[in-house]
Amino acid sequence: MLNILIHRLIPEYETPTLPHVRNAYGTLCGCYGIFLNLLLFAGKLAAGLLSGSIAVTADAFNNLSDAGSSLITLIGFRLAGHKPDPHHPFGHGRIEYLSGLLVAGFILLMAYELLSSSILQLFQPRETHFSPVLLLILFVSILIKLYMWHYNRTIGRRIRSSAMETTGVDSLGDALATSVVLVSALVRYFFDISLDAWCGIAIALFILVSGVQAARDTINPLLGQPPEASFVDEIKALVLDNPRVLGMHDLIVHNYGPGRIMISLHAEVPADSDILEIHDLIDNIENKLAATLHCEAVIHMDPIVTDDEEALYWRGQLSSILERIHPSLQFHDFRMVRGNTHNNLIFDLVVPYHFHLKDEELQTLIQSAVHDVSPVHFTVIQFDRDFTVPVG
Repeated sequence: MLNILIHRLIPEYETPTLPHVRNAYGTLCGCYGIFLNLLLFAGKLAAGLLSGSIAVTADAFNNLSDAGSSLITLIGFRLAGHKPDPHHPFGHGRIEYLSGLLVAGFILLMAYELLSSSILQLFQPRETHFSPVLLLILFVSILIKLYMWHYNRTIGRRIRSSAMETTGVDSLGDALATSVVLVSALVRYFFDISLDAWCGIAIALFILVSGVQAARDTINPLLGQPPEASFVDEIKALVLDNPRVLGMHDLIVHNYGPGRIMISLHAEVPADSDILEIHDLIDNIENKLAATLHCEAVIHMDPIVTDDEEALYWRGQLSSILERIHPSLQFHDFRMVRGNTHNNLIFDLVVPYHFHLKDEELQTLIQSAVHDVSPVHFTVIQFDRDFTVPVG
């Protein structure tokens, strides 16, 4: 059903990475999710009231919270699509994260109310009634939620929306929660054991955990977090595709909301190249990044000396020294400054976060290893931290 709507309502559905197509996907899936969740809420609420089951009623309000979440997310998706203006030069993309944070607060409030009602039922139990209609509603609800999990996960990956993938995980959890309610009803019918209040507590706790997870998933990008490893790999592949680019470093990815990414990096190029020719090369790479990854890219050129045999020798020595200390250590911006009494090896050292040695200890180790090769060579090190370098 959803695929039919996509084909009819989104003309350019085959190019989901385009911002306006991505917004169309988000709007359609949001409306579709609201409709299904309201349908589930109405069915489960009726079943809960007729059976007197607090667990079924709790599950119904869980679906209502999902509908409210989808509505808020949909509104946020639409607002986030507004173009940049003088007061917001990088657009409004982060509104999508703010709407997600509002959804998380709504989910936490719903969890508190349901938890209170379920605990009250432990001390003031109500009679529940089993019926085939209740069984059918719960079973159909599980199937619908599994369907919602499938399409949210599939389309979330297609348009690179972590929010939609999170919604898919939430739908899968809802299917499991409803399964618990179904088992509770069956236990009550066949064994005359009431687990209703306990199931209500379990669902409330599940909603609570989902709310905390949703809050974390929206707060992290607002605070700033590293991009996905696959996105970094795409950037590296595009930049290093040209043989005249010898390396890249100091990659920074600024996230101003889905589809609004800014990239800055340093590209290493031969120092003896024609400056205008290399400038044109860098412009082409920036344009390629923008066209392929739909981002804005700024590249700084770093000249690398390739015809100085002594400098190349020390570059190789330094690589061997760092490899012996730890394979994750990397360096860049290497140059050698010669003097009458000693020579300085100047470079930036990239150290992973939470590395087991302090900067001072690394400095001592590297300097000692360099002195073992030549006592007249000294190191001048600028320490960097890079999210793209894992600790092995």
